[in-house]
Amino acid sequence: MEGTTKNPATRKRFNLARTKVKLLAAYYGHPARDLRLICITGSTGKSTVAHFVHEILRAASQPVAILASDHEVKASVLHKFLNDAWKAKATYAIITAPASSLSHDTFYGLPIYVAALTDFLPTNLSEPETASYLDAKSTLFRMNPEVVVLNRDDLRYPDFANFRGKTETITYGASSDSDLRIDYSKLYRKGTEASLSFGNKAFTVASFLTGEPTVSYMACAAAIATALNISPATIDEGIASYNPQPDPDPTPASPTPTN
Repeated sequence: MEGTTKNPATRKRFNLARTKVKLLAAYYGHPARDLRLICITGSTGKSTVAHFVHEILRAASQPVAILASDHEVKASVLHKFLNDAWKAKATYAIITAPASSLSHDTFYGLPIYVAALTDFLPTNLSEPETASYLDAKSTLFRMNPEVVVLNRDDLRYPDFANFRGKTETITYGASSDSDLRIDYSKLYRKGTEASLSFGNKAFTVASFLTGEPTVSYMACAAAIATALNISPATIDEGIASYNPQPDPDPTPASPTPTN
């Protein structure tokens, strides 16, 4: 588990990583303290959910910045991004949190507002590797986020079920036990549609993205937005607005805060 390793060299490396993160935060003047950080982790769909939420917040006229990548996020890149977001007067900063970054303490000390999980799929990993991967993913939820969003349909949901947000915890999925429920979905050749319900509110969302996983990603984004008190109509508008274009350069570009 994090912080309990018996290997002195590993323990020292963890401490050095945290010291570096602390120095970066201090160098930039702790901009994260003035931002609401929405961090999304999971085996798949992190970037898709991040962009859905980004478009939803834009539709809600909220100043928002995004750093979305399926690659490892370096501490230096993360803290520069947070500083840029603060300078741009963003209210929200959406960040994907890969296991590699979490295990390297890249997010150490940050005030997480929303911690969300898309799924946990330890494919082709040995038992020790799966345990390490689970520990890395769990790091985000041990950081006392205000809101926790979990995938109720995920086979490894019990591994995360004990995590609770300080103010709210929302589960999503087709399971009848989900807080935000997927009541119906339909796949098209050029898009995906899903009927969702939260309490006594029922609404439909649709995306240009195709494939069954898109249904879960839309529900995850809707759950995050619901926790932010955004209306169903705005959630639908935001999700429908995301139409990704192929990126010829796989290297993540420097993030630019947007309003």
